Amino acid sequence: MAARPQRFFLSIGDLSQARGEFAELSFDGISPDSFAAALQAALRAPQLWERWRALQPDPDAVDPALGASDPAAHVSAEQSDLHTEMEVVTSLPHAVVKHRMNLLAGRVWKLHDVQPA
Repeated sequence: MAARPQRFFLSIGDLSQARGEFAELSFDGISPDSFAAALQAALRAPQLWERWRALQPDPDAVDPALGASDPAAHVSAEQSDLHTEMEVVTSLPHAVVKHRMNLLAGRVWKLHDVQPA
């Protein structure tokens, strides 16, 4: 049975500071729309995860569950005052969403709520 889609509500305080640990995997744009597109691509297909996995000291020891993808994932983002508000709709578990957000944005984001989609 497939997981039910959930709606994640996230924010990033300063999108210009949203950079992950690995520069080659990190978000490098400035607009909410470009971040939404990058995150949506990272959730829909495993390429970002595969590139991260290849950078690990023992790629075979990486939990393959973190490589899950959801071709139907949808991300929207908008500027609100000085921060970026995002809505992510996906059947992926929180751990996967969190991992992809950390790869793209580092730790400058916050999860505000999760609801059934």
